[in-house]
Amino acid sequence: MHLTLQVILVSLVAVMAIGFMKGAFGGGFAIIGIPVLALVMDPIKAGSLLAPLFVAMDLYALRFWRPNTWSKPDLVLLLPGLIVGIAAGYFLLEYVDRHVIEILMAVTTLLFAFLWWRGKGAVVTRPRSTGKAILAGTASGVTTMVAHSGGPPLAMYLLPLGLSKEIYAGTTSLFFTLGNLLKAGPWLAVAEFSANFWILMALCLPAALCGVWIGWKLHGRLNQEQLYRLCYGLLVLTALKLLWDGVMGFIR
Repeated sequence: MHLTLQVILVSLVAVMAIGFMKGAFGGGFAIIGIPVLALVMDPIKAGSLLAPLFVAMDLYALRFWRPNTWSKPDLVLLLPGLIVGIAAGYFLLEYVDRHVIEILMAVTTLLFAFLWWRGKGAVVTRPRSTGKAILAGTASGVTTMVAHSGGPPLAMYLLPLGLSKEIYAGTTSLFFTLGNLLKAGPWLAVAEFSANFWILMALCLPAALCGVWIGWKLHGRLNQEQLYRLCYGLLVLTALKLLWDGVMGFIR
């Protein structure tokens, strides 16, 4: 890994943006990280660099999203699926074209956002569903392992529950803290460690934590309706990015 001013600046912007998402929304929208870093380095190196930074950001974010912000009944249903999904995603990487998963996830997410828009953006509280929670947790585990985007499946389950903005963000934060801890091992296993690798990580860490803090500050200024609108907007952007990656993967 060659350390140039361009590599350092792009890396700082990417990790700060990811940290901001984690602070403001609890996580789940870190898909921007690897594509941005891939502008200046190999995607595998980007993933290896981000893996420990994800964990550091998640653990720091839990300083703000404490146990009283976790929806424990939902986490009990979601976390077993997350573990199964990450394991399944690891094997799917070996046997299934990741671009197929990206396209399917993108289309499903866009449909979900369209239905919300058709309902005029109303936050409607719906009952908890064990089956939907298990499906969402598993799908999130698969997509976070395969496409680095576990946010849409989790959001599609949590948003219709009408949770308060603090409970939504705290639950999401803990969910992805555990998910990124499970993912860190496989990513670090393929890392090519060097002095420049550790130097860049050391430079990025303060920017990542600063991003989390700034995001948390913004979260406190948003009301419930604004937060939900931003979350759905991010879902659409994430889905479009997934769709682009999937289609371009087939074209290449």
